[in-house]
Amino acid sequence: MRRLIPFLPKPPVVPVIRLSGTIGTGTRALNDEALAPLIDKAFKMKPVAVALAINSPGGSAVQSSLIAARIRRLAEEKNIPVHAFVEDVAASGGYWLACAGDDIWVDPSSIVIFASFGFPELMARQGVERRVVTAGRSKSFADPFLPQKAEDVDRLKALQTPIHQAFIDHVKRSRGKRLSDSADLFNADIWVGQQSVDLGLTDGVAHLVPKLKSLYGEKVKLLPLGRKRSLFQRLGLSLVDETLGAVEDRALWARYGL
Repeated sequence: MRRLIPFLPKPPVVPVIRLSGTIGTGTRALNDEALAPLIDKAFKMKPVAVALAINSPGGSAVQSSLIAARIRRLAEEKNIPVHAFVEDVAASGGYWLACAGDDIWVDPSSIVIFASFGFPELMARQGVERRVVTAGRSKSFADPFLPQKAEDVDRLKALQTPIHQAFIDHVKRSRGKRLSDSADLFNADIWVGQQSVDLGLTDGVAHLVPKLKSLYGEKVKLLPLGRKRSLFQRLGLSLVDETLGAVEDRALWARYGL
């Protein structure tokens, strides 16, 4: 009917960008290069808002920053609000992405905030031995397949400090005065559902569909946007990369019982 009578009012449109998985540069991972067309498409639809459906155990700080910056840049250029919805988990880079939203909504059981990992124990459980031959004293520095050394830990802390500070700055810019000063929010603790709301890390407990209907009306049109698998992935021609990526993904998700 609307096609036949073009002046009839159209329902408001909200594209829903699914950001599910680890964050990095692999073919399986969330990264700026792969997501750029989806994000650009969402903001070109003349929507009343853009929604982010986030379910990520984290990953690359750089890719998290690039993706979040792209979302914020377009939101501000086009004056379009962004609503982030956390599903199972938004940890480290996952929460970085959530902070690209003007507000963040969680499930009562959603896991929120920062964590890191290394996995020599995982390799041992899988019966895999890592052998490294190097020509320099620091060439195998902080190999994630090997147990940590005290000197490596000190060097890693020095390298991670500016990354951690960039994360803190991003969260503070996004959340502003909503953040509670009653707790140290950046010491790698994990908060669940309402706890994250009480600390100002998120804005409330709500699910995507009913929340968007309450904001934009029962007739709001939600348009899911997700990445398409490449031809090589569909044909199974990237088997090695897919297998190694699956091992790393499994290790990250397992930290949260998922």
